[in-house]
Amino acid sequence: MFIGRDAELKFLNDKYNAKGGQLIVLYGRRRVGKTETLREFCKGKPHVFFSCTQTTGRIQLRNFSERMLKESIPAGRYISEFANWESAFRAVLELPYKDAKKLLVIDEFPYMCRGEKSIPSILQNLWDTELKDSNVMIILCGSAMSFIEKELLAEKNPLYGRSTGIYKMNAMGFYDAAKFFPDYSDRDKVLAYAILGGVPHYLRQWDPGLSVDENIKQNILTKGCILYSEAEFLLHQELRETPIYNSIIEAVALGNRKLNDISQKSLIEDTSKTSVYLKNLIELGIVAREFPVDVGIKEKANANRGFYRLTDNFFRFWYAFGFTNSSQLEDGDVDGVYEYAVKPALHEFAACAFEDICREFVREKQKRNELPFRYAKMGRWMGRTTVRDVKAAGGLRTSETEIDLLCIDKSGTEYLVGECKFKGHPFSYSEYLDTVAKLTPLKKDAIFHSALFSESGFDEKITSAARESEILLYSLAEIVNAFHSA
Repeated sequence: MFIGRDAELKFLNDKYNAKGGQLIVLYGRRRVGKTETLREFCKGKPHVFFSCTQTTGRIQLRNFSERMLKESIPAGRYISEFANWESAFRAVLELPYKDAKKLLVIDEFPYMCRGEKSIPSILQNLWDTELKDSNVMIILCGSAMSFIEKELLAEKNPLYGRSTGIYKMNAMGFYDAAKFFPDYSDRDKVLAYAILGGVPHYLRQWDPGLSVDENIKQNILTKGCILYSEAEFLLHQELRETPIYNSIIEAVALGNRKLNDISQKSLIEDTSKTSVYLKNLIELGIVAREFPVDVGIKEKANANRGFYRLTDNFFRFWYAFGFTNSSQLEDGDVDGVYEYAVKPALHEFAACAFEDICREFVREKQKRNELPFRYAKMGRWMGRTTVRDVKAAGGLRTSETEIDLLCIDKSGTEYLVGECKFKGHPFSYSEYLDTVAKLTPLKKDAIFHSALFSESGFDEKITSAARESEILLYSLAEIVNAFHSA
């Protein structure tokens, strides 16, 4: 059963129903569900779906010819293979689809280009002279994101400016991912998402009829299962020097977020080299570089600033628990690794993903105009602030702090400050006061709203304070189920 991807399908269908020729580029990292989404889009529409392979240009042309000629086009009465790529692409105009759009999907298009480097130029010339004003829709799909962005879409390349739509597919959000395990409790949905993220290929390895712990043991930690070797397989497919990348990813997964810390943990002396490795991981959609939400452009330009985090939840889980215990797992000690390494740390591990879920919750709230104001920027905030400490002189001390979720309006005068607690006890009033204390470095003349997100509810003092002020309280049940029908 196909799940989610409503936005992607709407985009594709809108383009399909639009007048004139459509040249669409749809791309994204491997495993994100591009092919499945395109096949779902093609259902009920006459179409040609061609999947490229890593082969020579000559064999690729033969295979493409065979697929096109199956559609009973006139050329099929005279030839068994097109003489060249120009005539092969032009044949899309001959597809016998009557009043329907002549739909051609080329999956893993970069493979086709590697076999014959002139293909973008050939396609560009045909598009300009014949295809753009015809009732055709060509979708070029690829997983090689660097190739798509730098070789296909970049200025001075043949297809630059020709596409009528460019869509970069990302991993699913929590609300779509949770549909893969509809019978789980709210807490277990968060845990499952924290482990797997929103990559459909990973989600489909999970058995919704098994508990979270049994799934971890059977479908991640057991040698031979798909996810056991997934991280290693993807890195070997996309990158060289995989031992170095393994060290860097492990360092980030274990909480090292600054460039210097990552370099030291990975035993790489030159931080500029570490920065290049991290850049490659960012291009693959595994790592992200973040800045405080209110930081300026100048700060972002500084290569030594910013914080790194794994955006792929499964990679974060694997490198935190699987990679670090690979020797025991190779020996088959699955129960031991789960009991002594995973189980004690799993709840705390999920707290980071819970923050992501809360941000997604707020984005959905904004779409429905259910927030106190419309924000222009949302993200984390990191900085220094004064906090209460009975052991410090004067009962206060200055330290590094972080606000889980900060929304700022367009004028920079109204803020929504969010704190997310994925813990086994209610959000306490003292924790709320600590959140308020974090506001010290922010603009004192601004309007502040507080939003508290909690797995285990709120203590009576916060609940009472919320009734008398504008504190927004969101329970786990509300966060998880608010957009269930969306």
